[in-house]
This record gives sequence, structure tokens and C-alpha cells, in this order.
Amino acid sequence: MRAEYFVVLGLILLFPLILSFDRKLSLYRHGRALVLAVTGMCIPFWVWDGVAALRGHWWFNDQFTVGVGWMGLPVEEWLFFPIVGFVSIFTWESTRYLWGRRRRQ
Repeated sequence: MRAEYFVVLGLILLFPLILSFDRKLSLYRHGRALVLAVTGMCIPFWVWDGVAALRGHWWFNDQFTVGVGWMGLPVEEWLFFPIVGFVSIFTWESTRYLWGRRRRQ
């Protein structure tokens, strides 16, 4: 399937994105910090990935990507780091919320 990588990213993002709007979690209360954290994590990994791809250290199979890219990286790889960064922060904040709720009971 040509969009397999894209589909996997969508599935990774689906439930955390939907659940992140729960008011009790209030993930977006500090939206600027969320954007800065994800962007700050993405930039070095994008550079690292781009350099490694341009040097031929690794590559991406066109059979599993949509075929659009830049600097030797498919669009899915550009989306990988912000999606995983967001899902990681969502998981952290969800765990903190649930642990805090359990302690109060």
C-alpha cells in the first residue's frame, strides 16, 4: 500500500488528538509551551534525518510512502516527529491527570 506510513501516523494520532480536547486534561491551556516543546524536539531530528538521508545512510521505500518529500525525506517522516512528540506529551499529561485523580480518591 502506497500510503502505509501515512496511515500508521494517522492511527497513532487519532485517539490522542480526539482525547486531548477533554477539558479535565486541559492540554491546550499552555498551547505555546506545547508548540515550543514539540518544535524544539523536531528541529534537531529533522536535521539529523535529512543529513542521514542525503548521505545515503538510510532511505525510505517509495512503495510505502505517498511520494511527496523534501531533502530526501518523505512527508510522512516530516510528520513523524511532531506527531510522536505530541502523543508523548499527551501520554505524559494524561498519566499525570489520572495519577492525581487516583491520589485524591
